[in-house]
Amino acid sequence: MKLAMAYFYPGHEEKIPLSQQLGVDRAVINVCSQKTSLPEGGGWDFASFKSKVESFLQAGIKPEVVEGPTPLERTKLGLPGRDEEIEVFCKLLDVMDSLDIRTVCYNWMPVIGWYRSRKAIPARGGATVTGYCHRDIEGEPLTEFGEVPPERLWKNLEYFLKAVLPAAESHGIRLAVHPDDPPVPAIRGISRILISTEALQKVTELVPSEYNGITFCQGSIGAGGADVPKAISDFAEKKKIFFAHFRDIRGTAEDFRETFHEDGQTDMYQCMKLYYKYGLDCCIRPDHVPTMLGEECSQPGYSMLGNLFAVGYMKGLMEAAQKEIGGF
Repeated sequence: MKLAMAYFYPGHEEKIPLSQQLGVDRAVINVCSQKTSLPEGGGWDFASFKSKVESFLQAGIKPEVVEGPTPLERTKLGLPGRDEEIEVFCKLLDVMDSLDIRTVCYNWMPVIGWYRSRKAIPARGGATVTGYCHRDIEGEPLTEFGEVPPERLWKNLEYFLKAVLPAAESHGIRLAVHPDDPPVPAIRGISRILISTEALQKVTELVPSEYNGITFCQGSIGAGGADVPKAISDFAEKKKIFFAHFRDIRGTAEDFRETFHEDGQTDMYQCMKLYYKYGLDCCIRPDHVPTMLGEECSQPGYSMLGNLFAVGYMKGLMEAAQKEIGGF
């Protein structure tokens, strides 16, 4: 496993010297927000993305994963313009190949992506965490797209995979789909289809390919009711874990809060040992950390101090797992 830090928001460049001090030399970076549209006339200018990658390399940090690729909203919904989005996504794979970035994490949550109904839940010592309670959104109106049934999303996902996997295979780039978060059947009429381990398995079988796999987000999968260590074993045995998010929660899909990494409902050390047991060669990053003393809750889940805590905790687990499993 390769420990990485995520750089998603303006100002996150400040993490670079912290990463150097922590000994974390891998990065997870984005191209754009998932809700961004293609510019007028289509196409995409990758100059700024290439420049971003170069700045990390100059700092001794290698970008390993693109999380937040080029726009796919029309593709997810099956709207006119999806073929142009797919063409740009395939161009991204070409650019990633030239930059030696081998994994892209994408999701299939149109209109309403990662969502929390509560963003400043009190945690220990005055820290705050995010959470979701389905009662908070009961009675909210449908989005402008009305009811979007699951069958439509599955059909569009299959269309996307059939279109992009040949390019992914030719470039040697792994497609790692992220489970829906929160893993509830629908929000404001928009269905959410990747809410169970069975659904994630279905994605890997929808268009069979060694480059079609998943991002194993422990928090999302745990909130969906799965036995997280067992799920790691199941997907690792099939060689379908291409990227991992290390976080935990307390609660259920319809009512949960995130936690400090060692304070949730999952055996985190057992999870880490399994990644090493199966010899996974992919990145893992801390995810959705608490906001701690003196920090503004401007980017809930991605604060600086929470990341420092998480990285230290993860490095300890990783060292212990390597020594216990042996051979690494």
